Amino acid sequence: MVEVSSDGTQSDTSPAVTIPPVIGRELVPSSTPGSHAPDEPPSQEEQKLIGRPWTTALFDCGDNQTNAVLTAFCPCVTFGQIAEILDEGQTSCTLGSFMYILLVPALCTCWILGAYYRQQLRKKYNLISSPAHDRTLHLFCPCCSLCQEFRELHNRGLDPSQGWLGYLAKQQETRTLPPDGQSMDK
Repeated sequence: MVEVSSDGTQSDTSPAVTIPPVIGRELVPSSTPGSHAPDEPPSQEEQKLIGRPWTTALFDCGDNQTNAVLTAFCPCVTFGQIAEILDEGQTSCTLGSFMYILLVPALCTCWILGAYYRQQLRKKYNLISSPAHDRTLHLFCPCCSLCQEFRELHNRGLDPSQGWLGYLAKQQETRTLPPDGQSMDK
């Protein structure tokens, strides 16, 4: 709709229509009109709605070869380490490994438990469900999924191989060290 003002200038008064961008198949909520250009990254509010990407891809198992070999031969250990960190020590690595082992003979239903902890990890760090749903990844690529989860925790400063008590000890150690360049001398 075009309006003509008293001085003879024309202005467009039609309401602005914004179409939310689409990423993959999911509709991404758009921000207020004009908040950022199409080639700019999403705002923090949009990022919270969308989710953050994983720090490594699903098939980057070679990034941590020790964990990849351990997971290939004993996925229960990697699962136990992840469970202990995500449960903040409530589930020990030994108990998590034992739960995983018990579910293997039961028609390979350990993927259900693996998907549950992957979902917990995604919620904790607001990660996107990519490249597939948690259950699908743990059903068809359980070792790659476990390796990716291990790397994600490690990249965020939580080393699952150290366990929850190891993480707490590391946190305590960093709190008690004096800053560099300072000493007790006068």
